[in-house]
Amino acid sequence: MLVIITESYETLSAKAAQIVANHLSKKPDLVLGLATGNTPLGLYRELIRLHKEEGLDFSRATTFNLDEYLGLSSTHPQSFHCYIHRNFLNHVNVDPKNVHVPDGSIRQDFEQYCEQYEQSIRNAGGIDLQILGIGKTGHIGFNEPTSSLASRTRIKTLAELTLQENQKAFGPNGKVPPCGITMGIGTILDAKKILLLASGNSKADAVAKAIEGPITSTITASALQMHADVTVVLEEAAASSLAYKAYYQRVLEMTVRLTPERVE
Repeated sequence: MLVIITESYETLSAKAAQIVANHLSKKPDLVLGLATGNTPLGLYRELIRLHKEEGLDFSRATTFNLDEYLGLSSTHPQSFHCYIHRNFLNHVNVDPKNVHVPDGSIRQDFEQYCEQYEQSIRNAGGIDLQILGIGKTGHIGFNEPTSSLASRTRIKTLAELTLQENQKAFGPNGKVPPCGITMGIGTILDAKKILLLASGNSKADAVAKAIEGPITSTITASALQMHADVTVVLEEAAASSLAYKAYYQRVLEMTVRLTPERVE
């Protein structure tokens, strides 16, 4: 796990976008796993800028969204389908037929639908680069505490803290759906490379437990310790609880010197 600590959210977003852009330049038909939430917004803004100003080409890329609320249609303004189109896909040249977002409107045959989503990922050759955020409970996607570390795409009941945090987006009179469709931990770990982003003091405890704590289903992001190629890009505030910050900087310096492609 390569840990990169940045001095600001803007620097975090620029570094993350550089990593995505470099992978896309090397592999134009990149299969990209997309996350939602506040932290990736800067990344998406920078990728849009790179597309519009520097010609970053997404025309052969394929995207898979990490999760979606169960019970929301693709046109609901708080759906992740709307989020990813509003904040990213509508502004770059990804072919719509290569865009995949879980369908929150399904009402039955949940297991069959989730297996079809898994099969779509397999048919695309697997995810090359999976973007992740991290929740305050240490979860990735909607893989709430106590999720199986071998789980696949499925319906997941949301934890109370997740519901409280997500209420902001729905407003005081809106109701956050109690369940979501999410890639499982096993699905995420199948990605060839993982890019985890975190910003703000509120994520510091979860980040420290995920990176330096034991591997446990109560902090599902800790499962990333088992993956061979994870890059973590942190704003300084989100890194404030880490015990080995100086060591991570030494590792980064040696990585840049010996295997610079690992940082790109």
